[in-house]
Amino acid sequence: MFLHRGIATRAFERRFHLADHVHVKGASHENGMLNIDLQREVPEALKPRRIEISGAAPVKRDLVEAKAVN
Repeated sequence: MFLHRGIATRAFERRFHLADHVHVKGASHENGMLNIDLQREVPEALKPRRIEISGAAPVKRDLVEAKAVN
């Protein structure tokens, strides 16, 4: 957040480049503060998805016990 504590007597313009899939839902100007409401709308095709991995039966492994050596 950037707060400028000065009064400009000239007109100005500020531009922002928004990321893809970010849309402006509204804006308001209250008490000298500009508030912009943004919403990110990611299409289903770009969202991460979970893919189940099926495989063969679990592998049976033999366990070997180790003895402690002091």
